[in-house]
Amino acid sequence: MDYLARESADLPEALWQQIDRTVIDAIKEQIVCRRFLKLFGPIGPGPTSVVVDGVAKEEVLENGLGRIVGRTQLELPMIFEDFTILGRDLEYAKQTGYPLDLSSAARAAKQAARREDELILLGNSTLGTQGLVNAKGAAKIKKTDWKQGENGYADVAKAVAELAKNGYLGRYALVVSPDVYLDLQRLQPSLGMLEIDRVKKLIGDNVYMYGSFGTGKAVLVCAEPEYIDLAVGLDFSVGYVELADFNHHFRVMETAALRIKDPRAIVVFS
Repeated sequence: MDYLARESADLPEALWQQIDRTVIDAIKEQIVCRRFLKLFGPIGPGPTSVVVDGVAKEEVLENGLGRIVGRTQLELPMIFEDFTILGRDLEYAKQTGYPLDLSSAARAAKQAARREDELILLGNSTLGTQGLVNAKGAAKIKKTDWKQGENGYADVAKAVAELAKNGYLGRYALVVSPDVYLDLQRLQPSLGMLEIDRVKKLIGDNVYMYGSFGTGKAVLVCAEPEYIDLAVGLDFSVGYVELADFNHHFRVMETAALRIKDPRAIVVFS
């Protein structure tokens, strides 16, 4: 049986291809954290949890028994958003050749993408998971006023130095709230360049804005997979939910979880 239940819907393959293309394009426009995090998987829709190995992982052998310490299990929650295509709209498009408006699919896809980013950055209290900005053991640096002088560049340089000093070298990525992103759009007269361009040159161009991040927020990560990655079971897909009131109901969904293997590879500006 098709896990996505598409076989239960009497819909042409061309329509499914159009829906898939619309959803994936919308997700690519919206998604933030996948632009710098490596993916582990997809490992399929079946697994409900995934292993997370900490830096102190080892196998302990004693009294004829072996066990692995420093390893935990992390739940792979489902992230989803539903949308509807009206039966009358489908019939009208079929009869006239008029393009089918898939705005509802695009909106659902973008909302699902925002939920993934929120889970990665902020964690979820219901699931008991941590995000990048509240990971226990992450380094913290006092954030100065990035509207003034070279404070933004100086703070990020300090964070990079902190990571490098402790051996966290590789791809760096900075995620900021919209107000902080705006603060970095200032010309440095002595250099003739924007503050954000200086920051990008420092960390390899990886500066991202997340719209639902609150205000005054910034976090820098060394985004190498040995420190942190995104475990994916079912990657973003569209499933068929039901035919109700002659309308077709769909679900954009995935299963995913942030694996923080070494929180010291994260610097939070507080």
